[in-house]
Amino acid sequence: MAAPLRVLVTGAAGQIGYSLVHQIAKGDVFGPDQSLIMVLLDIPPMQAVLEGVAMELDDCALPLLKEVIPCTNEAEAFKDIDAAWLVGAMPRKEGMERKDLLAANVKIFKSQGASLHNAKPTCKVIVVGNPANTNALICSKYAAPHIPARNISAMTRLDHNRALAQVALRTKTQSKDVKNVIIWGNHSATQYPDVRHAKIQIGGEEKAVEAVINDEAYLHGEFISVIQKRGAAIIGKRKLSSAMSAAKASCDHIRDWFRGTKPGEWVSMAVPSDGSYGIPEGVVYSFPVTIENKEWKVVQGLSIDDFSRGKMDATLKELQGERDEALAACQ
Repeated sequence: MAAPLRVLVTGAAGQIGYSLVHQIAKGDVFGPDQSLIMVLLDIPPMQAVLEGVAMELDDCALPLLKEVIPCTNEAEAFKDIDAAWLVGAMPRKEGMERKDLLAANVKIFKSQGASLHNAKPTCKVIVVGNPANTNALICSKYAAPHIPARNISAMTRLDHNRALAQVALRTKTQSKDVKNVIIWGNHSATQYPDVRHAKIQIGGEEKAVEAVINDEAYLHGEFISVIQKRGAAIIGKRKLSSAMSAAKASCDHIRDWFRGTKPGEWVSMAVPSDGSYGIPEGVVYSFPVTIENKEWKVVQGLSIDDFSRGKMDATLKELQGERDEALAACQ
């Protein structure tokens, strides 16, 4: 068995953390032969809950899990880690404006970025706590130069998985039969779910999703709206935010980052722009990416029609506004 990876989950006492840690520890992410040391971080008032989560992990008797370390000291938690799920963030409360949420989270992710100087320089980081794209940008600013910006990403995989599921439901197939959907932009109500380049296995053949669905009004209207508003719809039903699906999506994200995407397939991942598709450099924007040898690469050469460009520009404008507010709050 390979030498253990040291893995950190922040906000580990929360509902996403509770769904997440078991999936990681049983091998869903790093594979059946990779042993793990899991560090669970939360704020001091959550220490007892954190210890309870650690006790449950022990009681699972998982063969890959070498050690569980509950921790409330940030600097200690980040020491020598190989991968990090940054889940813990200030939730938006009733009456709180977006700028207030950004200001609160700047402090968290500025601190965690600085703490990443204690991590291995090869550490891969996924930011799950919202607003995820902007939190990732702030984290990378303060993790530099120890951690390269391209090693810090934000989760779009939940939206990507939701899009796969909606296409499968519409076509009466399964999610595994659908590939190459794209989520462009921000993890917010401005995101643009795009199936123009997506494919589906149906009737023993690979076909274009647009041709199979054959309903532009749906694909340009209801489909986009359902993905954009899915989180709110789940809160309306559960009275709690998405936890199980968010945890699963974050595991998918890191699994592909460490183990690679399939040939001919891409996934949606919020990464610092390299200028692709006219998106200014540095903005943490969701693109289609392929991954090989733990390195992501933005898929190039996809055609962008006027409808798509308008949607992509709208979500970029929102991200640039968030970036400016967050950076101002860093002062």
